[in-house]
Amino acid sequence: MTEGSDLEGLTLLGSEAQPSKQLETFPNHHPGRRYVVRLESDEFTCVCPATDQPDFATITVEYIPSEKILESKSFKLYLWSYRNEGVFHEHVTNTILDDLVEALEPHWCWVRGAFNVRGGIGITVEAEHGSRGESSLPRGEPLDMRSGSDTRPQPAAKSPSVSDAPAEPNSD
Repeated sequence: MTEGSDLEGLTLLGSEAQPSKQLETFPNHHPGRRYVVRLESDEFTCVCPATDQPDFATITVEYIPSEKILESKSFKLYLWSYRNEGVFHEHVTNTILDDLVEALEPHWCWVRGAFNVRGGIGITVEAEHGSRGESSLPRGEPLDMRSGSDTRPQPAAKSPSVSDAPAEPNSD
């Protein structure tokens, strides 16, 4: 269960929201268990460093925590802090990974920046730190955040084969 001491040092949770590069953490009560934490936001924005045109992306983070867990409001404010920054997609995705690794010291961390199409080209950047190990948990694909539906690819439906077709009646 969450203990009062888990809240010590959390300065952003419950306070007025302002963009911030400060990532806050709380203690992991299950550091011996390898489990995946997944955060996803389809509200990430930054600007092109050359044109100042807005760029929009879905940022997905998965990590296997060690001693610390990321407090989600601080992550939201962290993403918000890029709103007016001019940055290339490849750089910002790797910077997010570096900042998460510094704050969390996780066993493994993976960040995907799936940027909306602009100029006819969509860019997706994935960056990874550490080894996922032998986790049997599947790496996720984006969820449709508005509907809550799972958009991960599903196995293709088996198409009927000749052996699956009903037998023709015997005309003897």
